[in-house]
Amino acid sequence: MSEKTTFELIYDVIGQVPYGRVATYGQIAALAGNKRWARVVGYALHAISRDSDIPWYRVVKKNGEVFGGVESLGGRYQTELLQEEGVGFVDGYVDMEHYQWKKVAF
Repeated sequence: MSEKTTFELIYDVIGQVPYGRVATYGQIAALAGNKRWARVVGYALHAISRDSDIPWYRVVKKNGEVFGGVESLGGRYQTELLQEEGVGFVDGYVDMEHYQWKKVAF
């Protein structure tokens, strides 16, 4: 039996983020096993194939900013997907107080 790769650990955590909630890169990193992996979370997200069912769009910056900013093509798409799940935005940023997933690493 082989151990999971870092990306697999990250994908497992992203898969746990509930519908209608978001998590930060740092939060995903900590829950995957290393709070210093926030940048690695970004690399893992970039490596997800288009046909994946991993809810990549539920991962945002700690200030609630979406990928590339709300004005970018990717940011508009991510915003649309989150809004379809009922996630609220304030001035182009996810309302983190109300929509951040509250699970924390121990």
